[in-house]
Amino acid sequence: VQLQASGGGLVQPGGSLRLSCTPSGLSLRSYTIAWFRQAPGKEREGVTVSKVGNGMTYYSDSVKGRFRVSRDNAKNTAWLQMNSLNVDDTAVYYCAAGTPILSAQCDSRKYPYWGQGTLVTVSS
Repeated sequence: VQLQASGGGLVQPGGSLRLSCTPSGLSLRSYTIAWFRQAPGKEREGVTVSKVGNGMTYYSDSVKGRFRVSRDNAKNTAWLQMNSLNVDDTAVYYCAAGTPILSAQCDSRKYPYWGQGTLVTVSS
């Protein structure tokens, strides 16, 4: 099983990027998808979750209103649309797949499948 994350890059403050997550050997329709990020010198942070089944979403306070997670189970792809980016969003972004319970949806240990990470740099 592999998750391929892509779409990172260099963007100016206020700009937008869309990250993609495409797994192989795994059907997204059976998994909760989460995006995590890790900035230099900081712990990995759960950014957003797209729940399997009911499709409910969760966003951390730091990205709420600016980021949007979506998925197309038929295309077996998930996306993270990031708008109004600021320097604090600079990090390596990872997509992950798992079946965590609600209370653990931002616990990275509950996700067995991970992408390789894609770097997002917000800088002028």
